[in-house]
Amino acid sequence: MSKIVLARIDDRLIHGQVMTAWVSYVGGKEILIVDDKVAKDPFLSAVIGGAAPKNLTVKTFTVDQAADYLSSSKDDTETILLAKGPETYLSLLEKGVPIKEINLGGMGSKQGRKKLYKNIAVSDAERKVFQSLMDQGVHVYIQVVPNMESVELKKVI
Repeated sequence: MSKIVLARIDDRLIHGQVMTAWVSYVGGKEILIVDDKVAKDPFLSAVIGGAAPKNLTVKTFTVDQAADYLSSSKDDTETILLAKGPETYLSLLEKGVPIKEINLGGMGSKQGRKKLYKNIAVSDAERKVFQSLMDQGVHVYIQVVPNMESVELKKVI
């Protein structure tokens, strides 16, 4: 099974300096973008993948494809998972993917979301999903880049 070195929520998915900082910090040989909409749009997949550091393989999967890939992988490739929201990780967890911790990097303001912490805004439904993840033993923390302070989500939710 792939070795998950970082599971991150960021509604921008891959973006330059932040991703470069995390890759340098955690390592990683591949980035899996887990997003049903992006996975079904070849152009969007190519644009987002083009923003990744050149030394990494970028793959874009639906939730079902990602669960199959992560479960069936025969090697222990160091993998970075990226998703736009917590629902994706709850789905992966329910499909048997062992998610131990989630780095919450960015969920911007939009209709239906209220500010939770600095640049993080969540809806009531997303708040419930985060609570469910934490209730299942997943460690969720807010940290935009590795050299910034980490904040436990359970303290601000």
